[in-house]
Amino acid sequence: MRYAALIYGNEATSVNMTEAEQAEEYNAYVAFQQLVEKSGALLGGEALLPTSSATTVRVREGKSLITDGPFAETKEQLGGFYLLNCENLDQAIEIASKIPGASKGSIEVRPIMEFN
Repeated sequence: MRYAALIYGNEATSVNMTEAEQAEEYNAYVAFQQLVEKSGALLGGEALLPTSSATTVRVREGKSLITDGPFAETKEQLGGFYLLNCENLDQAIEIASKIPGASKGSIEVRPIMEFN
């Protein structure tokens, strides 16, 4: 079964990281990705630019409403994701617990809806 592992964290914390802390986090993500690739569970993943670069689109009464920024103000923002192929939810949770962002933020594990 496929799962999305959505990485949430506080963007303000990331902005204040030193170069050494950024390098340490980057290396942790590289190591995580290599581990999951070797297991065969990694289908893909991407980091996202900060929410300040986001655009939100809503359609109301047939008209598009475009606003800068994210949909809602929150303490944690979606920073990236991994797409995983796992035998079950337990395996997806085990992998998600190894994502470096879990130590500072949270990882939402959500099954992918399969259409026939």
